[in-house]
Amino acid sequence: MKEWKHAFKLDPAKEIDDTDLEKICESGTDGIIVGGTDNVTLDGVLDLLARVRRYTVPCVLEVSELDAVTPGFEGYLIPMVMNSQVKKWMMDLQHEAVKQYKNVMNWEEMFVEGYCILNPEAKAYKQADCRMPDADDVLAYAYMAEHFYHLPIFYLEYSGTYGDPDLVRRVKGELESTQLFYGGGIETPEQAREMAEHADTVVIGNVVYTNLKQAIKTVKAVKEITK
Repeated sequence: MKEWKHAFKLDPAKEIDDTDLEKICESGTDGIIVGGTDNVTLDGVLDLLARVRRYTVPCVLEVSELDAVTPGFEGYLIPMVMNSQVKKWMMDLQHEAVKQYKNVMNWEEMFVEGYCILNPEAKAYKQADCRMPDADDVLAYAYMAEHFYHLPIFYLEYSGTYGDPDLVRRVKGELESTQLFYGGGIETPEQAREMAEHADTVVIGNVVYTNLKQAIKTVKAVKEITK
């Protein structure tokens, strides 16, 4: 995943037909992330995995529900919501996952993400009982992700709204080895290109379901920046 510059995030709770899924998987994206905030079920995850597996694109699962975890993915993203006010989202869910699955986990396939959710209107923000950090807080979270916790990924998540490119640039300046993911509100190739100037990996989600043509164009836009 370290080489990923562009990824599509597909929600197993949302409908996508086979024609559109083929366009996504054959788009040239570096990978598919399967994940969502609510209504994520094992049946939904298995269905989407089986359909994506028809193609060669790498596919990873972002774990939001333990009951929806299944073998077959190239990797597993384990979120820690750093600006949550509730210990559950930083420690307890991860502890439960280790307790249940440690004997079958391939730790080389596990990637812990330090999430910072920055849209107060987002479902994920509300579900994780986040607090809205200021810019200095965000920079400190990024620094902690790398230097305190040695996390492989720090994820700036605006979830449904377009974020601040200058803050993304400043966060990138705090990181050396930790990979910076950006996700949220990208609806055009121009926005994807702007965020790819700073983020290591740009994640495209909602626009897949609202404007597939624009979503596909983000792949070329990001790859042009990262050549």
